[in-house]
Amino acid sequence: MRPTCLASAALTVLVLLTSCREAEVTRYRVPKEIPPAPPPATADADRAMAATPVVTAEGDGLLWTAPGHWSVNPPASMRRGSYAIRGPQGEADMAITAFPGDVGGELANINRWRGQLGLPALGAADLPAVRTTVRTDNFEFVLVEFDNPAATPPTRMLGAFAAHEGNTWFFKLTGPDALVAAEKPAFVSFLHTVREP
Repeated sequence: MRPTCLASAALTVLVLLTSCREAEVTRYRVPKEIPPAPPPATADADRAMAATPVVTAEGDGLLWTAPGHWSVNPPASMRRGSYAIRGPQGEADMAITAFPGDVGGELANINRWRGQLGLPALGAADLPAVRTTVRTDNFEFVLVEFDNPAATPPTRMLGAFAAHEGNTWFFKLTGPDALVAAEKPAFVSFLHTVREP
């Protein structure tokens, strides 16, 4: 047999052997696509009114529009949103959190906030005097306002919370007394922007 015939026969046998093998399934692990980090805040971005999506671990989420003079803070543990409000009196902190269930109920949540300001706890009979309701197109918020003039410096808190799909969402603005008092209209307007995606 000639070498070319021999090579041709060997090639044919090789093709037949490889074509008779079972097809192998190759599996690949592709990492989940992570969206790019947002660009650093600029003065223009701070002044802009931008919708900020927030998603909880359970997959439900809310959107809101923050006032242009609120500066976005870097993400922090437990927070769904975080802002700084600066004024001549200092800086106030706006924290947005969400927790499963009612987190102990209305009285427990209000007393938790009072404790953070160094104020004594209230009883259930005191609630009507300290709470109001803010009804928006989307939610009904419980709104409270507390101040501690004995703190150094004097401190004020505006807090609101509402239930949404099995979670309680908390919106809390804390800081220098005069600054937080001046921000109350902006805070209430902000609550009116909170909505579902």
